[in-house]
Amino acid sequence: MIPVLAIDGPSGSGKGAVGMGVADRLGWHYLDSGAVYRALGLAASWAQVGCDDEQGLRTLAAGLDLRFVAGSAAEPEVYVNGRECGVALRSREAADAASRVAVLPGVRQALLERQRAARRPPGLVADGRDMGSHVFPDAFLKVYLTASPEVRAARRLNQLKAKGFSVTLPQLIQEIRERDERDASRAVAPLKPAPGAIVLDSSALGLQDVIDRVLAMASDSSQSAVTPRIKD
Repeated sequence: MIPVLAIDGPSGSGKGAVGMGVADRLGWHYLDSGAVYRALGLAASWAQVGCDDEQGLRTLAAGLDLRFVAGSAAEPEVYVNGRECGVALRSREAADAASRVAVLPGVRQALLERQRAARRPPGLVADGRDMGSHVFPDAFLKVYLTASPEVRAARRLNQLKAKGFSVTLPQLIQEIRERDERDASRAVAPLKPAPGAIVLDSSALGLQDVIDRVLAMASDSSQSAVTPRIKD
């Protein structure tokens, strides 16, 4: 059994940075499931397929070519259907499109096996909104990472400004609240802590503090079939 550590949580909770940090310390593979949905949202905009066109999106999902290439930067280069779009994939528009296509059951089913295929030795750290509840229900450790909407919006503001995007804090707070509502109320795999998940509020914690806490949970977990070997 290949072990999976699942980190779920709302937008801006820091699960991506935490997931990459934990995967690096463990020497495991990393899955950013949100990037899969954002990539589909981008591909849909290129093909002029509406975010409510479930059949059209399922067709796009079946042929989606998504590749992550490690580079010199902290974030990998991302290619969607042969086009490098790492920056575009992290835009507000891509995030909004991802949230809209993710509510469609047919789309989620079409992308399910693509996400599960990321499970490879020696282990996988997967972050998203339903990693522990739906995609990897047998994960040995499930963490639900959260923070207040205001803190999450402030973090997102800094990320977007660093990438050259123009946005205001009130806009982001409103968008985050709307996305939380949309993600939590969808019919399939709604955003909520998975059964057995440990809820961790990162509002007052630094990134390294959260990474250290998750690694401590991994080491202490009695459910793990494999004791994680953490790098110094």
